[in-house]
Amino acid sequence: MQRQAQPAAAVAEGPLSEAELKTLHAYWQAANYLSVGQIYLLANPLLREPLQVKHIKPRLLGHWGTTPGLNFLYAHLNRVIKARDLDAIFICGPGHGGPAMVANAYLEGTYTETYPDVTPDLIGLQKLFRQFSFPGGIPSHDAPETPGSIHEGGELGYSLTHAYGAAFDNPSLKVFCVVGDGEAETGPLAASWHSNKFLNPQTDGAVLPILHLNGYKIANPTVLARIPEDELRQLLEGYGYAPYIIAGDDPMDMHQRMAALLDLVLDQIDEIQGKARKNGKPARPRWPLIVLRTPKGWTGPKEVDGLPVEGTWRAHQVPVDDMTKPEHLRILDRWLRSYHPEELFEASGALKPELRALPPKGQRRMSANPHANGGEVLQELRLPDFRNYAVKVEKPGTRFDEATKVLGAFLRDIIRQNPHNFRIMGPDETASNRLSAVYDVTSKTWLAETLPVDEHLAPNGRVMEILSEHLCQGWLEGYLLTGRHGLFNCYEAFIHIVDAMFNQHAKWLEVTNRLPWRRPIASFNYLLTSHVWRQDHNGFTHQDPGFIDLVMNKKAEVVRVYLAPDTNCLLSIADHCLRSRQYVNVIVAGKQRSLNYLSMDDAIVHCTRGIGIWDWASNDTGEPDVVMACAGDIPTLETLAATDLIRKHLPDLKVRVVNVVDLMKLQPNSEHPHGLSDAEFDALFTASRPVIFAYHGYPWLIHRLCYRRRNHQRHVRQRMMDERLRHRQYTRDHGEDEPDVRDWTWPY
Repeated sequence: MQRQAQPAAAVAEGPLSEAELKTLHAYWQAANYLSVGQIYLLANPLLREPLQVKHIKPRLLGHWGTTPGLNFLYAHLNRVIKARDLDAIFICGPGHGGPAMVANAYLEGTYTETYPDVTPDLIGLQKLFRQFSFPGGIPSHDAPETPGSIHEGGELGYSLTHAYGAAFDNPSLKVFCVVGDGEAETGPLAASWHSNKFLNPQTDGAVLPILHLNGYKIANPTVLARIPEDELRQLLEGYGYAPYIIAGDDPMDMHQRMAALLDLVLDQIDEIQGKARKNGKPARPRWPLIVLRTPKGWTGPKEVDGLPVEGTWRAHQVPVDDMTKPEHLRILDRWLRSYHPEELFEASGALKPELRALPPKGQRRMSANPHANGGEVLQELRLPDFRNYAVKVEKPGTRFDEATKVLGAFLRDIIRQNPHNFRIMGPDETASNRLSAVYDVTSKTWLAETLPVDEHLAPNGRVMEILSEHLCQGWLEGYLLTGRHGLFNCYEAFIHIVDAMFNQHAKWLEVTNRLPWRRPIASFNYLLTSHVWRQDHNGFTHQDPGFIDLVMNKKAEVVRVYLAPDTNCLLSIADHCLRSRQYVNVIVAGKQRSLNYLSMDDAIVHCTRGIGIWDWASNDTGEPDVVMACAGDIPTLETLAATDLIRKHLPDLKVRVVNVVDLMKLQPNSEHPHGLSDAEFDALFTASRPVIFAYHGYPWLIHRLCYRRRNHQRHVRQRMMDERLRHRQYTRDHGEDEPDVRDWTWPY
């Protein structure tokens, strides 16, 4: 029988001996000291001489308010990891928790192992302090540079969805996720609480959310800190959790109560998982959740310039600044010395042996856990031969297929061969996007109530659907960052909902490319379908191809965009993307019935090149009179139809058809590794002939990619207004395209 939520008083008596309590408190003090030192100190790291202005950084940057609470939790989690031999990682949700996470990685020894110049002595301490929020140093967040991090937290709202993504298919992993009370006000975080309906206690790991209420954001109180405790408890119970609330500001009392509470909730987690794994019947449990209420800026200055600081919004960033004021320097000196660094560190600057013995060892350290460096545990995806799913093309442009429906069969067999490390995410659109073949071998993950009318719902499904693009994105990010593979399928127009999340993941990849110790992870793969050009029943709301523009703004080393002209090209592109590492791959392909142009052998060659002349659609034998270029399935269809009209009505005009699969090919090779040299570009588009370019998205992107090419000024637009208006009127009269448009095939 699962224990019910109890008030904090029920667990007030603690399990720590006097010696354990003293050591744990000293370790917390050391982490707090290192955190304050990072924000303030340029020199004199252990205050071996009187503190002077010259020892202080000229610009004080950092955030103290959330840090002592994070350090408190980290110390306590280390205790239970060591006592229970847990495999665990730490997700730091509060936005500027960098000082705490760097401090703890340093105390555990991982930081020095990763960066040998940051030694465990006075010289290393000075480097540790100096680099924080300093030119040429490290960020103030739990950034990729920080060992143990999979979540930077600079943009709030995604900690819990990342935590659950990390736990999926990781049955031994415990994910301790601290949610800041400012972050808890964001939409993505509010939806993330529902992730517990998708966590299978039999086959997944566990997530322990810890909602840290310190009461304030930058300059305002937080909502969850100001509602009555009963209302807060009811809210969290309504989400399906068993909340335990612990509040206080007396360190010794809080240590004992937190130690007891962690033992209680971890026993609950063991009970939940043990029961599900023993009887093989995973039902949705009521997972425990901790609410920790401590003062903002706990243990920091109580008052500065006659104004309260600790426990207020004034503790959010730098509690005391302007060290030219003697009183401010005295406050900082008293604050730093209140942690008694002389009792924590040896004369050499190394942490004292009894404190070094406190954290776990080796990969049991949260800062050294291989799951937080996902490439270390990444297994190759077993892929069937995509050529076996090829559609037959005897003559280009004469046979129709639904490209994503064929892709669905390929994905079905990927799931069959990779039952534990591949997932498909989507906001209720997997079937709509014609990928239903996957349901031949799997279901959709679901641990909430099911009804007889439901289809394809099961606790162990490999497809994850929830009507939140934020959760789909975050789950997959967490899944990939901990060493697995996946695909996010979505309507093209609505992928914009995760624009900012894409930005952050692309930045993460860009930074990790510069960190040799960060092992490459599987690429983030988007399949964007139900696209702008085929929204007959949805209309204008579902038309927006602009996500491509956003992606193309990122560094060339981390992004790729592929526009599949037909089914066999889509299969070739998907295979390539699923094998790749350290990219964000965007695949754009329609789901509706469309023409096929290339045999599988030709598709492989074309996709490998990324761009090419379609000789079978061209009638130039040397220099063409006009180049008809296209990128995207519908633009390709329209370009070929326009070429047909030209050849019928202007038979002497020499036409060259160029199809673009890899959009990066249009860039100069000096800007992107896939780009064409000027000579290669001119060989395709000529140096002087007009180019008519039908492109899937907004036309100015093509201008941006090509504007430095010699022939750019000769690009022209297709103007066939009379014919266009006639066809448009037909659709108004009959409700569909004219037969010669709807059923057009390549006639040559």
